[in-house]
Amino acid sequence: MTHRLALGRTAYDRGMATIEPSIFTRIISREIPADIVFEDDRLIAIKDINPQAPVHLLVIPKTQAYRNVAELALAEPELLAAMISVSQSLAEEHADGDFRLVFNSGDAAGQTVFHVHAHVLAGGLEESSLV
Repeated sequence: MTHRLALGRTAYDRGMATIEPSIFTRIISREIPADIVFEDDRLIAIKDINPQAPVHLLVIPKTQAYRNVAELALAEPELLAAMISVSQSLAEEHADGDFRLVFNSGDAAGQTVFHVHAHVLAGGLEESSLV
């Protein structure tokens, strides 16, 4: 099912159906190995291969339909809520429950994989640090 965004077309409409699968889609399909820490029918969570904090996990929807968190929030807010809930559970499991949740949206913001995902960062983070 394709969702229409309030401000435009879905990623599917923009041609994502004809592009190569993202690295996350390839991890989900087990073409690329990853250290999986959580999985259900809608989400997968993995350890980041280049951690920026003592705990650095990625929570990823299994759909490649959304490039960033704004698209996801407009189209499927319940999936975004599930991502946040899983992030909290993972922070409780892998740290003390306190965590920073980061969504990079766009090249200039540091997004390198255009398949929406959340960075769960935990463990000794200072308020003044960006990561």
